[in-house]
Amino acid sequence: VQLQASGGGLVQPGGSLRLSCAASTNIFGIVAVGWYRQAPGKSRELVARMADDGITIYADSVKGRFTISRDNAKKMTFLQMNDLKPEDTAVYYCQISTSLLGQLWGQGTQVTVSS
Repeated sequence: VQLQASGGGLVQPGGSLRLSCAASTNIFGIVAVGWYRQAPGKSRELVARMADDGITIYADSVKGRFTISRDNAKKMTFLQMNDLKPEDTAVYYCQISTSLLGQLWGQGTQVTVSS
């Protein structure tokens, strides 16, 4: 199973990006999907997570600005990012937690917020 993240890029402060994560095949036993990020010199941190029952959690720094969603039919996860700030600059990774395969990670997509 491979996860392909896309949608990153360079955006000005206040701008928006939509990240996508596509799974190469159907994944059974999904517990949760999530997005993490890692800025230079920092540890990877949770950005947003959606459990299989639909309950979502967000890092305090992105609440009200980012929204995680899923399209099960298309085997995709999304992260809508609005009002981006320079401190959102990082490599963003999608992640799926499963009861059968453990944690699956995408390859990361770079988001740079700069004027």
